[in-house]
Amino acid sequence: MTKRMLIMVGCVILLVAALAFGKYLQIQKLIASAPKPGAQTVTAIRVTASEWQPQISAVGTLAPVRGVDVTTEIAGLVRKVNFKSGDEVKAGQVLFELNAESDQAQLRSLQAAADLAATTLKRDKLQLGAQAISQAQVDNSEAELKSRQALAAQQQALVNKKTIRAPFAGKLGITAVNPGQYLNPGDTLVTLQTIDTVYVDFYVPQKQVAELSVGQRLKLTSDGYPGVSFDAKVTAISPKVDAATRNVQVQATVPNQKRQLLPGMFANVSLEQGALKKYLTLPQTAITYNPYGSTVFVLAQGTGKDAPKDDKGNPQLIAQQVFVTTGPTRGDQVAVLTGVKEGQTVVTSGQLKLKNGTPAVINNRVQPANSPNPTPQEQ
Repeated sequence: MTKRMLIMVGCVILLVAALAFGKYLQIQKLIASAPKPGAQTVTAIRVTASEWQPQISAVGTLAPVRGVDVTTEIAGLVRKVNFKSGDEVKAGQVLFELNAESDQAQLRSLQAAADLAATTLKRDKLQLGAQAISQAQVDNSEAELKSRQALAAQQQALVNKKTIRAPFAGKLGITAVNPGQYLNPGDTLVTLQTIDTVYVDFYVPQKQVAELSVGQRLKLTSDGYPGVSFDAKVTAISPKVDAATRNVQVQATVPNQKRQLLPGMFANVSLEQGALKKYLTLPQTAITYNPYGSTVFVLAQGTGKDAPKDDKGNPQLIAQQVFVTTGPTRGDQVAVLTGVKEGQTVVTSGQLKLKNGTPAVINNRVQPANSPNPTPQEQ
């Protein structure tokens, strides 16, 4: 009985094995008969070396060489406004006059008291010469004169504050102050800016501090004037690094005779550093940035008997993904420090269709941007 059961089990196993082998052969036949994927169309570029001028790039803010919000030290009623919004003014020019009639009357009273004290002192000195009064009386008269003069000077300063003058030459902003308006101490009356020359303040990482120096030339651009660059010169470097950002503040002076640049604008700053360097360059579209590293697809002709061939029997280009290390960028280009060699062909668009070993066909009728100095396409 046991021998029969073993024979039956052996037969079942042989049957299952035969069926499985037959299914395997069927699947292999289907795989062999399945159409092979065609070559994927991509754009590509040959890796070349280009000369680059090392630069420090930053975003800065424009500030006036001298700028202030004109205010009043004392309260008062505006009697006269001596300018129009946007006027050019000279240093010391009267901008506002406040009502000072009562203060001027008080000043005249104090000046009269000071004049009387001066006359009294003069008379006392004559009497002292005739030994009609004591030296103590003369000393009292001198002290009285100085006290009266000090009170008059104090009142004169108060009257002067009722006339508000430009602290320096420049261009006025827009004022909302009108005659008859009451002002409180500290009220902003109008802004005054000197903009023939402006500052640009920007920050650079601490690792680039050694590459900075006072007198260094730089260029800046502003989106207010596309395509126009302005020359500037570094005039100050902060002696302190910001502990929160590890950046150092730099200030440059920008000639602004045409007054195109206005305080408060932002500007793109570019400083040239050292001699020219050679880098292998690629369009930025060629780089695929991943959390585990940056990659590109390199194209090369397949080798060996199993290498894919086109309809004419010629070896096709095969995509191979490689890791790269990127460096500085300029415009549409990025420098590649490691991973590729000069003369290799790298895919610039169509990477999503590729994986290692995928055949590829190059079609460069429409290529991605690859300019070191791109300009806006729409004006």
